[in-house]
Amino acid sequence: MELDRVLGWLQATSVATTISENEIIFPWIESVHVLAIVLVVGTISIVDLRLLGVASLDRTVNRLMSDVLPYTWGAFGIAAMTGSLMFSSDAVHYAHNSFFRGKLVLLALAGLNMALFHLVGIGDVERWGTSRQTPVAAKAAAAISLLIWMAVVACGRGVGFTMH
Repeated sequence: MELDRVLGWLQATSVATTISENEIIFPWIESVHVLAIVLVVGTISIVDLRLLGVASLDRTVNRLMSDVLPYTWGAFGIAAMTGSLMFSSDAVHYAHNSFFRGKLVLLALAGLNMALFHLVGIGDVERWGTSRQTPVAAKAAAAISLLIWMAVVACGRGVGFTMH
């Protein structure tokens, strides 16, 4: 398969080889990855719980998002970078791991859910964003987001337990 050849080339690069052959580097990268994912899921959960009307009701939706989402994006960038480094260390095996593939699909769904919320669901946030009640579409996007991110974490753990 052509893809396996490209992935084989990737994992044969000096960076990937260093990561896979060093006893210390991979665990450090993995630790940073996990911490970044915790920050991503935690900050997204803060916004989602506000949209569901469960937490942070004293803050407007716009204010909460502007306060929290920069941290989300920063942590997501770190998670993507560290995840890519870990992937490169054993690219062929990761690419054939069902938990890894599931995680990628779920990440794409999380992005789609977020895009739909920001394009359609957020609507007239200036009107409803100050209220404790949020529209059904916002609540649905938040519930879907929470479920997807829990599944992302579960698949990530599945990758860790099946890549021996």
